[in-house]
Amino acid sequence: MFNGIIFNRGKVIKIDKRIKGINLFIKSNIPLKNKDLGVSVSCDGVCLTLISYKNKILEFYLSKETLIRSKFKKININDIVNLELPLKKGQHISGHICQGHVDYVANVKKIKLVDKSYLVEFSSTKEQIKNLIEKASILINGVSLTISKVKKNSFEVWIIPHTYKLTNLSQLKKNSLVNIEIDILSKYVRRYFNEK
Repeated sequence: MFNGIIFNRGKVIKIDKRIKGINLFIKSNIPLKNKDLGVSVSCDGVCLTLISYKNKILEFYLSKETLIRSKFKKININDIVNLELPLKKGQHISGHICQGHVDYVANVKKIKLVDKSYLVEFSSTKEQIKNLIEKASILINGVSLTISKVKKNSFEVWIIPHTYKLTNLSQLKKNSLVNIEIDILSKYVRRYFNEK
């Protein structure tokens, strides 16, 4: 479980393609030790299991299913990835409860600089737009943000300077792909009332 507050990033330095997946190698200063093997790490919002760690290089195995459901099917060497370690008991939750389970991949439709912040519009499928609520939380590339507006086939968020500086959202441009995880509470509430 994560909270979508990013303090660490990493760079993709190697991708080993397999028949039904890939091994992904990311170099980062994130505070890990060899004893942390098996820990879950949020990588651009995808919960992955650390399978090796040496010289600040994290290795993950991504199955075919993970590739299909995330933007990692288009991952490249030198891409910057947002990283977050799982929450610990007693830790403050500054963002919102995040599972690391991507609902869909969106693309950037528009980016507008307003004062020092960025207003970014992302695409959404008709199926997923029903789960989006204005002022609700949403996870984008592992970053906890607030939906400012829901449109027919898209939604908007504001990215403040602090978040822009510390995450890979600063590298977004039109048509960039992002991982989207919809707030689990809004999905559960909608499911509950739809089944009554």
